[in-house]
Formats: sequence, C-alpha cells, structure tokens
Amino acid sequence: MECFEKGLLTRRDTGGIELNFGNADAMLQLVSLIARREGVGDLLAEGVKRAAEKLGPEAGKLSIHVKGLEVPMHEPRLKRALGLGYAVSPTGADHVHNIHDTAFDDSMWNDMRSLGVLDRVTVEDFGPAKIRLFRYFSTWRHLANCLVLCIFPPWNYEQKVDLVKAVTGWNTTAFELWKVGERALNMTRAFNFREGFTAKDDWLPDRFFHPHDVGALAKTAVDGEQLLVARRTYYRMMGWNEETGAPTREKLEELDVRWIADKIGIE
Repeated sequence: MECFEKGLLTRRDTGGIELNFGNADAMLQLVSLIARREGVGDLLAEGVKRAAEKLGPEAGKLSIHVKGLEVPMHEPRLKRALGLGYAVSPTGADHVHNIHDTAFDDSMWNDMRSLGVLDRVTVEDFGPAKIRLFRYFSTWRHLANCLVLCIFPPWNYEQKVDLVKAVTGWNTTAFELWKVGERALNMTRAFNFREGFTAKDDWLPDRFFHPHDVGALAKTAVDGEQLLVARRTYYRMMGWNEETGAPTREKLEELDVRWIADKIGIE
C-alpha cells in the first residue's frame, strides 16, 4: 500500500485495485491474489524483501523486515530488548522467541527468579541487566520451539520439566533443557554463518530509528548507538564472535557440538 501511494506500484500493476491505506476490501482482494499467486499477488507471495528487490531501492526503504521476515505488531521503539531480539534472531523479526519488555509483571518475575534473575529491570533499561534478562528468557523460548510447545499456557519452568518427564520418560532437569534451547539457538546461528550471514544482518530497518509522526511514540525511537552496544554485550554473553556474530569454537565445545566448528570453518 505504501508503494502504491508513492507511485512504485500502479493500478496497472495491481489489476485496477486502489491500494490505499484504509481500503479493507483491497486488502482482502490481495490476500486472495497472494494465496493463488495471481497478478500482483505473485509478486507479494514471497514476502516484502523479495518484492522490494524486484521493485527497486526505493521500495527497499519501505520493506520492514529483518533477514526477510516481516516485523510483527510489537514496537521496538518502546520495547528496546524486543528490538534487540528482532535484530539478533537467526530467523529474523520474531516476537515469540523474544522478550516483551512490558510483560514482566509479578508472576513472570517469580519465574525469572528460578533462573537467578532477582532484581527487576525497568521497561526503559537497555543495559547489561536487561540483556541478561533477554538472554535467559529468550533461550527458554527457543526450548519451547524445540518442544513444539505453545507459549500461552502459564506453565513455569519447573512445570515444563515435569511435562517433558511425563511425555518422554526422561529423568531430565531444568539445566539440561536450558542447554537444549541454547544449543538449538547456537546451531541456527552457525547455519546462518555458513550461509553468509554476518553481524551486519543483526540490525533493524531504518524506520525504527525515527519516531512516529504523532501519538505515544512521537518522541522516542531506537537509538542506533545503544543498539550497537546492546548487540555487542549480547554477543559477549552468548560467547559469539563480535565481528561475525557466529558462535565461537569454545562455545560450540561447551555445548558439545564441536563438530560444527570443524564443518563450517570456525576457528
């Protein structure tokens, strides 16, 4: 719709559909065209990154994605650690294996105490304490992906251990399951490194570095320098190379997947 309003797409491209913001009927028509890969739907079916590459550099400035995954509704100009999570996720702007800075009420803080996070961190904080919180919380979210476990039931960490024991018969522990999540995250990062991703890909679309024109976020935006510092802090906490964003050989050794380092040439 933004491409249409800026003249990068025309009615000829859209088959006569007026793709202006607020046109709900046009949106529904597009969903149908995308599903059938017909007309402009064929251009959009593989996401905004590939569509923008075909439409040109001006469209690239409008394509809000990280690593090809479109950004969901959650706002990094408010939730700073969430923005870091979008940037460093191996699969792009994912809000599920991520942290929501505003979500840590009493019950969630009680859960975090079992991971050793004892002090509250404010929404606005973007220092080492928030990065540590993000690291611990998001690693458990990666475990949920491994377990094919919905994140909405309010099971705490001990209950998740009990669930795995009951389903598998394994006499597992919270520590062992934590390492499963961490190992999965590091293996996907190593895969990305093999495929040519670097630390430059761990970044946000330019739009987030500017405030909204109006509304609650009209006076705040992501600070690029703060994001760089946070990314470096996270890399160091994770045991990743600061230049490439890939796991170090030592980290892969610690996770007992040393064969990955040999396979993909990590020194």
